[in-house]
Amino acid sequence: MDWEAIIAYIRDSLGNTVVLPIVIAILGIALGQKWPRAIRSGLTIGVAFVGLGLVINLLIGALAPATNAFIERFGVHLTTIDVGWPVAAAIAFGTTIGALVVPLAIGVNVLMLLTRLTRTLNVDIWNFWHYAFTGSLVYLVTGENLAAGLLAAAFHAVLALMIADITAPAVQKFFKLPGISIPQGWAVTSVPLAMAGNWVIDRIPVVRDIKADAETIERRLGVAGDPLILGVVLGIGFGLLAGYEIAATLVLGVQLGAVMLLIPRIIGIFMEGLVPVSEAARTFFQKRFAGREFYVGLDSAILIGHPITIAAAILLIPTTLVLAAILPGNTTLPLADLAATAFFVAMATVITGGNLFRTYVIGTGIMVMVLYLTSFFAPTVTQTATNIGYELPPEAIGAAQISALSGGNLFAFIAYIVSDSVGIVGPAILLVGAVVLAYLLRNTQYHGPATPEAPRREAPAPAREPAPAAPVASA
Repeated sequence: MDWEAIIAYIRDSLGNTVVLPIVIAILGIALGQKWPRAIRSGLTIGVAFVGLGLVINLLIGALAPATNAFIERFGVHLTTIDVGWPVAAAIAFGTTIGALVVPLAIGVNVLMLLTRLTRTLNVDIWNFWHYAFTGSLVYLVTGENLAAGLLAAAFHAVLALMIADITAPAVQKFFKLPGISIPQGWAVTSVPLAMAGNWVIDRIPVVRDIKADAETIERRLGVAGDPLILGVVLGIGFGLLAGYEIAATLVLGVQLGAVMLLIPRIIGIFMEGLVPVSEAARTFFQKRFAGREFYVGLDSAILIGHPITIAAAILLIPTTLVLAAILPGNTTLPLADLAATAFFVAMATVITGGNLFRTYVIGTGIMVMVLYLTSFFAPTVTQTATNIGYELPPEAIGAAQISALSGGNLFAFIAYIVSDSVGIVGPAILLVGAVVLAYLLRNTQYHGPATPEAPRREAPAPAREPAPAAPVASA
């Protein structure tokens, strides 16, 4: 039986909207839910992903042309083209490591669950490409050493599960999403940076007292601070920067206002599907494992609808382009992934308690790191794409090198540097260190800032589960 082809079919052809409802339904039944309720929970989450995918496509589809217009208007020209996460994922999954990363990551997850090194069951298999990306880079730098690449991918997977566990209480409290965690391969790499940035800001007089959460902004700006209005204003402002005509500028403003309004509503649908599974998991583990907690690991896409995240993301687009033009040593021209900046700061919003000022400052630091790392990885990514015969998108043809902002991953960089220095010993040491760290921090939980943001008014309360009688993949 060709397991590689089966896994590729499940990953690439069925998608979140088919596989995730099945996984959630099976999980619910295993946790003691009656099958009609389990099936409904799974389908509800699948439907939520359909809606989320539509709105994310609206966001990226609206911002991408404006970003390109901004680049053309201000004449930013660099030698490395950002081809975006879909191309990076295809390249990562197209390598020898990529073909093995799904069973590897699932095996790591199951082993950590059995040994109580994690509480997270990661069902976000599409984002295993981040682990494959790390493994593929190490595979190439160690002279195509398969074991080294697999060890590096496992190292990334262990850290992702560990950080997902640590931040789960803050994510659940801030977004009112019970029983979930975020092990997405890029989101977790931003957590140490966001925590460090927040720690530094906390120690700067005056600056640390700047309040810019959604409620404060709305209170001080009145109707202009409403998320819908704020989205419209930011969209119009970005359209003007891009040199759009008045009509196109107004359309962009309304589109971004729609994103601000719609995504929080869709999160309410996620809650409707997740609450019954979360309650079943809590009951199951209380009976059999002395109250042990259990999280469902999902894509960070479910986080990007917060008004602060969207606002910071829009502000970061021109900021990142300016940084790309002025940073010494940077070769990356942000392009395909630039419209998806919300993914880069989704966890920063959690860490800062929804403070726009802090999220933007930390996001700026994150984008500096991303630009340098993508520039550093560009030769290896280009060589990997050439080795597997990947056909580049039109915008990358003729470019000196290719890379992707979503590949600017700190964990991948650590694995690459260590492996380049000491060969296979490097990723082996990193994996052991990650496991030891997961053991030492297994009871550590981050609950967010001392004064967390109040529940968002936009998100409706979850619908009540009916009596027993009675999906679009994201970036």
